[in-house]
Amino acid sequence: MSPGDVWYLIIGNPVLNVLVALSHILGGSFGLAIIVLTVIIRLISWPLTKRQLNSTKALQDMQPKIQELQKKYGKNQQKLQQEMMKLYKEAGVNPLGCLWPMLIQFPIWIALYQAIMRALATTPENLLDLAQRLYSWDIVSQAIPLNSHFLGLDLGSQGNLILAIIVGGTMWVQQKMTQAPAVDPRQESTSRMMLLMMPLMFGFLTLMFPSGLALYWAVSNIIGIITQYFVTGGWGYLKFRSPFQSTPVKGK
Repeated sequence: MSPGDVWYLIIGNPVLNVLVALSHILGGSFGLAIIVLTVIIRLISWPLTKRQLNSTKALQDMQPKIQELQKKYGKNQQKLQQEMMKLYKEAGVNPLGCLWPMLIQFPIWIALYQAIMRALATTPENLLDLAQRLYSWDIVSQAIPLNSHFLGLDLGSQGNLILAIIVGGTMWVQQKMTQAPAVDPRQESTSRMMLLMMPLMFGFLTLMFPSGLALYWAVSNIIGIITQYFVTGGWGYLKFRSPFQSTPVKGK
């Protein structure tokens, strides 16, 4: 069995069939099926998400100590890194722990992209490929063909500007809620750049993928913002000044 066959057996085909089955259960609404699948994925990944949010909260609580270390060892980067790693170890916090949920979601994104493209098959070849991947469930066979239209969107088409803006905007909010202000002006400049580049990059990618995948990203980001707000107890660092605001000049 090839790696591709293993992929479809474990992830690709299950996601496709669950998506098609949900569409039938929800009255033939492919858009609602994507939203419900997003919620299901969020519930399944909740233990990892909770660990990520707890790590984020711990990092927020550690900011006063981190800023003290940055002021004390700002000119000695090697010593600063050693002291910060010591601080993380004492607090039992992994600074990279926030990245795991995003990395784990990449296979889901790929599987959902493939599922959307296959489920909305329009050519005889695509329909044949779809038929070979569907399970022999009545609820699945009754759902075909699917309706790709949802709230004025064609979920199989590419390049929806409204969804791109929503995806980029919600990603910016999520980042801003967790991104602590840096003491070093150079680090602050880098942080501002990343805060803008990631949402812009994902917004641009949204224009290149089917609108169904963009809908998943948007709903997933919104759920992430809501859970982050309640678990961490507020908007986090979103209360800090906008990345567009200029740094105050000393003496003024």
